[in-house]
Amino acid sequence: MSFSDLGLNEKTIQAITDLGYEEPTTVQKDVIPSILQGKDIFTIAPAACGKTCAYIFPLIDIISQNTAQNILIITADEKEAVQVSDKFAIFNKYHQMNDEDTTGANVIIAAPSLLLDNIKENNIDISNINILVVDDINLIKKKRQLANLEQILELLPVEKQNIVFTTRRSKETQDTLDKILKTPAEIKIDKNKESEVTEVNQNEPVMPTETTSTAKPQKEKRSRYQKRIQNQDKKAMDLARRYKVFGKKTPSFLLDDTALVTIAD
Repeated sequence: MSFSDLGLNEKTIQAITDLGYEEPTTVQKDVIPSILQGKDIFTIAPAACGKTCAYIFPLIDIISQNTAQNILIITADEKEAVQVSDKFAIFNKYHQMNDEDTTGANVIIAAPSLLLDNIKENNIDISNINILVVDDINLIKKKRQLANLEQILELLPVEKQNIVFTTRRSKETQDTLDKILKTPAEIKIDKNKESEVTEVNQNEPVMPTETTSTAKPQKEKRSRYQKRIQNQDKKAMDLARRYKVFGKKTPSFLLDDTALVTIAD
């Protein structure tokens, strides 16, 4: 089975092919079509089986087809949030938004504690989220972030697509899962698929370096959040500038040091 068999857009597949990815992993074969169909999903999958790309690839397609999307991806910590945002930028590079489109896509990637802090400070509104991804709930439990996650869930709309990943089913997370999922499609990947990304040569993407330019740099516009936050994640800022993620309407990547990254033209 190839990525084209999963229903992905040709531009997404082109970016995937650029990285040398030829064959989807088991979790990608099962999860990608379900996300594209708008299903609620609960996936139990081992480490290094390709589950992050299993939701990134279809979400990029969904955004390219319907820009009025508000997507929240909750990771276990800020390091994971940065890694997810990197992959979004890399695999989105061939999609361009129509210049007349003013709705824009909003993608927030955050750890529970950091997200909750920004919500309390009125830096961000999650009341209109229509796709929620939790990656992964067992690791969030290990980081002692379940209570923060439950506070966030109370602020989200009831009607939305819910996508939850975990490495193992846990009694401690079941109550939280019940609040997110009602009748999900359950996908279980065998433990022997751990490290399957290595077997199918899905190597971790390497971020491109900046090329030297003689052109005069344009003056950068900054949001009020950028002005007031001193310790921005430089890698994330450079990444957003380089790729202009999702055309001219770069999503907000909630990253390290309570930085709400929004790069404007």
